[in-house]
Amino acid sequence: MSSTAHTTADRTHWNAGWAAAMQRPSTGFDKNWAEEGFADQTVRQIVRVTGSGTSARIKLSNRYGTGPLEVSGATLARTDTGAAVLPGTGVGLTFGGASSVTVPAGGEVHSDAAEVRVAAFDALTVSLYFARPTGPATFHAQAFTTAYRAAGDQLGAADPAVFTETTVSWYHLAALELAGGEAREDTVVVFGDSLTDGFASTVDGNRRYSDALAERLAARGTPRPVLNLGIGGNLLLNDSAWFGERAGARFGHDVLDQPGVRSVIVLVGLNDIGFSEVDLPSYKPNPDNPVAGLLAGYRDLIGQAHAAGVRVTGATVLPFKGSEYHTPAAEAKRKEVNAWIRTSGEFDAVADLAAVFADPDDADALAARYDSGDHKHPNDAGYRAMAEAVDLDTL
Repeated sequence: MSSTAHTTADRTHWNAGWAAAMQRPSTGFDKNWAEEGFADQTVRQIVRVTGSGTSARIKLSNRYGTGPLEVSGATLARTDTGAAVLPGTGVGLTFGGASSVTVPAGGEVHSDAAEVRVAAFDALTVSLYFARPTGPATFHAQAFTTAYRAAGDQLGAADPAVFTETTVSWYHLAALELAGGEAREDTVVVFGDSLTDGFASTVDGNRRYSDALAERLAARGTPRPVLNLGIGGNLLLNDSAWFGERAGARFGHDVLDQPGVRSVIVLVGLNDIGFSEVDLPSYKPNPDNPVAGLLAGYRDLIGQAHAAGVRVTGATVLPFKGSEYHTPAAEAKRKEVNAWIRTSGEFDAVADLAAVFADPDDADALAARYDSGDHKHPNDAGYRAMAEAVDLDTL
């Protein structure tokens, strides 16, 4: 990696490398630093790209901030192990030629281009220093990748031991984009809830179904960027402080605004069905969503995608018998929704995940070999099976 950064004209064509859906600060799931934010602290975050290029830039988000976000410094380096970076690979990032940047409330900014040669599946470390109190942080709750925090300005720290705190969330880091070579218009986005986000996959293992899908495409000799824009707990029809804006409201920003997006796989609806069966302190209200409303929600996503010239694959809702919100009413809704996804012809293609994951002895239950233990989320083998259930030619 070059030891210098440089600015490039806006004419540069940026391709997809990595992205995450941003959320409001919340206490949900594992411990995180979103509500407290940062003050005179450095955060190191690791991402694995599925694109390639000869230069890179990051996108910082203050989408849910109530005031300006001051980022006092940022660096990019090749990842070694944990919080360590490979010696000599660090580069200081600039923003309009300056080493610091202020991101307005509700806004996003890109860094200038940094010279770096990146191949698909490279791991890169982004370090951000916040000298002044940030207030609550826009973040992605369930990264299933460790983030590291240290006191003071540790952007160039060679000793990973200074990073004494960890969480498994991403903070203010919304994307890493790549340039160089041909402009790409073949990005695949996977979109939905925790099944897309990768809940219960191995932390730091890159075992989400999006990872496996990118690996399948590369192994076939047709490598394409694959971006994961899932949010754990996300709903098709309702917003949530913990679980993000409803799918239809965030679809344009999170999917259609991605560089070179050509295809999207939609897997959402399980929580709309299940949350109406339980009383969750993390989600209010819990309305009884009728199937007709869910189908209207799917049609909205399909319409948005088609208006943008993007192909959309519908994935059937996985079995979840034995989970806390499985009831006869919920099961009846799942079956009706899945029948529509399979037979309506409204999606451009169908990934019938429900058929793949059904227990041979009880089609309403998740097959034991794919069950993470909660009877609704796959294990690592299950996420690999999800990727294998996608017909690559339909993308």
